[in-house]
Amino acid sequence: MITSPETKIRQIRELKNLTQEHIATQLNLTTRAYSKIETGETQLTINRLNEISLILGVAPMEILGFDEKQIFNNCKQEGNIGINHISLPNKLIEQYEKTIAVLEDEIKLLKAMMDRN
Repeated sequence: MITSPETKIRQIRELKNLTQEHIATQLNLTTRAYSKIETGETQLTINRLNEISLILGVAPMEILGFDEKQIFNNCKQEGNIGINHISLPNKLIEQYEKTIAVLEDEIKLLKAMMDRN
């Protein structure tokens, strides 16, 4: 279930140091009309989400899946703050690589077993 997309839009806008006025102008809306989107007073449509995502430079699915806790815990602030600078600890990367290797070996084994039949 997707919860509070309007809050996620506001958080991303703030991380990118953009004002409501800027977004409203890009959308050809009044600032008050745009504010109603961020507060949930106006229902967010798919078309409007797509328009806002273009302005923010973020895919619509990234907006819907945005988690500010992950960003604030993992964000490397290089120049502009954004959600594209997430870094993973090396141990986690190694763990993923080991898991992938094990799964690839299992796939090879299963394919060999299927070929025998």
